[in-house]
Amino acid sequence: MDNTNTQVLKGITTVSFWADDLEAAKKWYTEFLGIAPYFERLGYAEFRLGDYQHELGLIDSRYAPSDSVTGPNGAIIYWHVDDVTATFEKLLTMGAKEYEVPTKRGEGFITSSVVDPFGNILGIMYNAHYLDVLGSRKA
Repeated sequence: MDNTNTQVLKGITTVSFWADDLEAAKKWYTEFLGIAPYFERLGYAEFRLGDYQHELGLIDSRYAPSDSVTGPNGAIIYWHVDDVTATFEKLLTMGAKEYEVPTKRGEGFITSSVVDPFGNILGIMYNAHYLDVLGSRKA
């Protein structure tokens, strides 16, 4: 494997979700994640998550590009979780709507997704590759 990392895309820096009610979104995600945003400014709040401290940004919808689409759409970004089914069920009890039920994608890979109360698709995944990479970085 080439360790010089000459690839153009180096990794996820920030995933941005829009919300018409930013205060409600901050409260909902704070409850779900168990942490408060580490950074806030007018119209924006940001959480740092997980083993690599990836960022989840919540942005007031009034700052969305004028031609952006409303409602669930676009790419789904999956966040690794240890238990997809339990996390999926927790999200549903918190008011998220089912988008895709937990689905086994092969040995060591399970995906699922919900639409949060603000219209964003939140993907969750058990990913054996993620754990392998994490383990190799800790070694």
